[in-house]
Amino acid sequence: MLVIRLFRVGKKKQPFFKIVVTDKRNAPHGGRFVEEVGFLNPVTKEKALKAERIKHWLCKGAQPSATVYNLLIKEKILEGKKIPKHAKAKKKAASKGGEPRPNKFGREEKPAETKLTSEEKKAEKPVESAPAEPPVEEKPTETAKPEEKPTKEKEEEEPVEEPAEPAPVEEKNEEKPEEKKI
Repeated sequence: MLVIRLFRVGKKKQPFFKIVVTDKRNAPHGGRFVEEVGFLNPVTKEKALKAERIKHWLCKGAQPSATVYNLLIKEKILEGKKIPKHAKAKKKAASKGGEPRPNKFGREEKPAETKLTSEEKKAEKPVESAPAEPPVEEKPTETAKPEEKPTKEKEEEEPVEEPAEPAPVEEKNEEKPEEKKI
């Protein structure tokens, strides 16, 4: 699978990136690439992109990395929303759950008590502004239909099944062992 990503070149503390089309399996540092479609110098804020070639490779199915995608949107080569650079922190559900978890020594430790902020306290309290309505059970309503007398045709079409006779039950005489008297 082809990707469009940054390819780092330059000295230490002097980053310089080529924007290249390459196979996803190739290394991002020193790997082979198919075509160079631009460059980015973050130190001098200089950049150059070959818009036609980028569009060509996107049509061929190349996937841009998140950074390149945001750069293409900024340069108005692509339209859409930028991808968030940093993922939002997840709250630790395990520590608030109150369940013991094993530590590095294999022993279970109790989660530390955490102080709740005023917003979290409000979220925990149920809001009683409107009374909860009990669930309504819907019963199927029967519409009044005039009873139709079955005609001979309907009786012939739908044969009436007679209830099957229950199978005869065999009675087993269980003999109790006789008690021995001493």
